[in-house]
Amino acid sequence: MNATVAGATGIHADGRFFYMWMAGAFVLVAFGGFLPTYWAPVIAGTFHAPPIIHIHGMLMFSWTCYFLVQTSLVAAGRTLDHRSWGLAGIALFTLIACAILVGEVAVIKRAEATDMGDAARRFAAVTLCAWPLMVALFTLAIVNIRRPQVHKRLMVLLMAAMMTPAIARVFLTFFAPPGALGGGPPPPFVSIPPALIADLFIIVAVVRDWRTLGRPHPVYIYGGAVVLAQQLLAVPFAATPTWMSIAKAFEGLAG
Repeated sequence: MNATVAGATGIHADGRFFYMWMAGAFVLVAFGGFLPTYWAPVIAGTFHAPPIIHIHGMLMFSWTCYFLVQTSLVAAGRTLDHRSWGLAGIALFTLIACAILVGEVAVIKRAEATDMGDAARRFAAVTLCAWPLMVALFTLAIVNIRRPQVHKRLMVLLMAAMMTPAIARVFLTFFAPPGALGGGPPPPFVSIPPALIADLFIIVAVVRDWRTLGRPHPVYIYGGAVVLAQQLLAVPFAATPTWMSIAKAFEGLAG
């Protein structure tokens, strides 16, 4: 009981509504980013992809909505309800983690059928190198569930990193050359600008900490550095024979 009261007090002192507004921004980015290349084509009946891609999309968007609900519960002072729904979040994130892996296999297999398998394997590094970090951030957030100042900042790091694909779709829609949408997997370096824009969410959180606490929380300093390093290092790693061997072994898991 004391831990719950302390956690609720810490949430109030640290501005509980900030995280709800951040969650709302994540939902807008997740939906708006995929609107021109996924939602609108699906509604029009012109989007064709393996079922796992649709499952992945529904799970990911459900996750952003779930995060908004959870932060809204905290903002309303319903901390116990927030924790009760945490088990559903663990289940949902587990499904997402599995769907990402299955979806990447499906994308590589599909590209292989059109002689673009190597390009798909190289670009898969963007997602598959981020996957362990996503799982680690989520696991740390769950481990620190009774340390709300750490828990919620780890979740912000996780959500910010997960916004890269949606932002990348905006780049693809407005800045890609004509015909790029159907031209096969892009080179891994195109993931860098969207990733850096997604990192602005972390910068906003850091600035907010600086204004309210007088310094950024260590989670943002060290965690943000790890997120940035992963985003940048995945690009050169994707061009190495080591990665291609890993990608082929990963693809082989599907038979």
